[in-house]
Amino acid sequence: MAASPRDSNRPQNTRAIMSFLREHAPFSNMDDAHLAHFAEHATLRFYADGDQVISPDEGVVKRFYVVKQGRIRGERHSAKEGRAETTFEISLGECFPLAALIGERPTRTLHRAVGDTFCLSIEQDAFITLFSDSDPFRDFCLRGVSSLLDQVNRRIQSKAMASMGSSNTLDTPLENYALRNPIVCSPDLPVSKAVARMHDNNVGSIIVTDDNRHPAGIFTLRDLRTLVAEGKSPLDIPIGQVMTPEPCSLPSGADAFEAAMLMAEHHFAHLCVVDDEDHLIGVVSERDLFSLQRVDLVNLARTIGTATHLRTLVALRADVSRLVDSMLAHGADSGQVVKIITTLNDVTVRRVLELNIKRNDPGIPFTWLTFGSEGRQEQTLLTDQDNGILFLTPEGMTEDQVREKLLPFARTVNDELAECGFTLCKGNIMASNPKLCLSDQEWDDWFIRFIDASTPQNLVYSSIFLDMRAVYGDTEPLHLLLDKVLTRIRKNALFQKMLAGNALQRKPPLTMFRNFRYISDGDRQALDLKRQGLAPFVESVRVFALANGVKTANTLERMDELVKKGIFDAKDGNAWREAYSLIQAIRMRAHQEMLKRDEELTNFIDPDDLNPLDRRILRESFRQAQRLQQKLEVTYQF
Repeated sequence: MAASPRDSNRPQNTRAIMSFLREHAPFSNMDDAHLAHFAEHATLRFYADGDQVISPDEGVVKRFYVVKQGRIRGERHSAKEGRAETTFEISLGECFPLAALIGERPTRTLHRAVGDTFCLSIEQDAFITLFSDSDPFRDFCLRGVSSLLDQVNRRIQSKAMASMGSSNTLDTPLENYALRNPIVCSPDLPVSKAVARMHDNNVGSIIVTDDNRHPAGIFTLRDLRTLVAEGKSPLDIPIGQVMTPEPCSLPSGADAFEAAMLMAEHHFAHLCVVDDEDHLIGVVSERDLFSLQRVDLVNLARTIGTATHLRTLVALRADVSRLVDSMLAHGADSGQVVKIITTLNDVTVRRVLELNIKRNDPGIPFTWLTFGSEGRQEQTLLTDQDNGILFLTPEGMTEDQVREKLLPFARTVNDELAECGFTLCKGNIMASNPKLCLSDQEWDDWFIRFIDASTPQNLVYSSIFLDMRAVYGDTEPLHLLLDKVLTRIRKNALFQKMLAGNALQRKPPLTMFRNFRYISDGDRQALDLKRQGLAPFVESVRVFALANGVKTANTLERMDELVKKGIFDAKDGNAWREAYSLIQAIRMRAHQEMLKRDEELTNFIDPDDLNPLDRRILRESFRQAQRLQQKLEVTYQF
């Protein structure tokens, strides 16, 4: 970072310290005056390899440190091991010991130098001044990795905004939008008069309300076009006979993301906004949500959902990448973006199924299942197929006879999904596999064997089939099946422990000294953000969720439920949620960069390609994965 012109008026040593600090968070966001205050009060301290820097025996901590060269290792005595155990490592540009300083207490961890180490240090008085006067510094001290994550998200968003302009973010509550007074009418108003009222007010919808202003129905210009085209009803009939009853509504405190996802999933363009007593207070349209017309999730979902040819679906898949850029620019976090991608994938899958049923209906009702990352609603642009079929066996038919009709249909669907960019599964976890096209009873029998016989292969399957969701067809058979599966798992402590042991095989890529542990990617060393970064969270959280009756499959939602149930401490849950989200954000950003360079998508990254802040927070995120696995080890006594 370039030096400020005002730095030239300061002593050379002060300028040098300020220049160093500007390369590291939180100092990179602090005012020059506050950096100068730090530099003017700082001393440079040297520690040889193995020297103690701070010890719990020294009493209340009186100094604040920043590593300028070398590393600091945290050690605690382990009664179990009978020796000192490394709990963390602090490297270049990182600060310590924040919690002890803020709490005005001794540190609980011995801090020891690793190799020749230099630290910049200020006394408590100078620290208190900075804490009081600098908002970025105070925010970082109080929130740690949460503050760093905010910085990363703000940088991602501002970078996208620079080229796309700004607007309301997706976290904006609906009540903050410029909601116009809704145009309303009673159910007995003739359609012609309702349309005239819409025309006079230049709106595309009218809400039909009861005497208490509760929304009873909605009528839109699209409904009018259908009415005129079909010619079935005269325009003088009461609007209550042709309205769409029970319109979808959200409370005013709900955010724009919830509204956008509802619109995308159901293909409608208007939502009612209601107060706490369900009284209508406004209407939000897709145009209100995406005023710049550059982020049109609802329109893209509708276009996919009404496509008439496979080639149209194939072409539309290219728009998803553009949408991801747009969503980041409009404030969507990584959890929101993967749900958006999954929603569009769901719409695509459903449309492929609908087009095939139209051409060649197998004549058997079925539920199309999805597993793994799509089952968890955590898909990115790099995805393959993990799907299956659940059916109820019609009277007079055998299960094999049903399969004979469904399997050719499923093979066509799998092939066409591959054309749309959903890679065929190398492990044949697809609906065209006879072993995954099963009746409700066959699925139930399969899960009984799966849970009772915890073979290595079954434990591998657990990471796929225990995250299951229906994307097409009747969902009730799946709900009944999952209720039975969850009940069996909660009662089977041995299976839970086997799942936990399997989850612990996914180690975060950190060495004992918090250096990155690489794997080979061709001729280079790299990190696999999916298998090494995300999987330790996904696998560990799944065990806790299944053991405690959490029905949702999404990892972040599972974390939230486990906090509500008291299984996770709220602070731990928040730290794990943010760490997981950060890794996902870096992964998605890497995918976007690969697409821009016209490269094949992979989950591998080279940390040397990241800036210092991203490397630091990635390392901290992996450390949080280690902490989560430690909780799993303690819970299941490994």
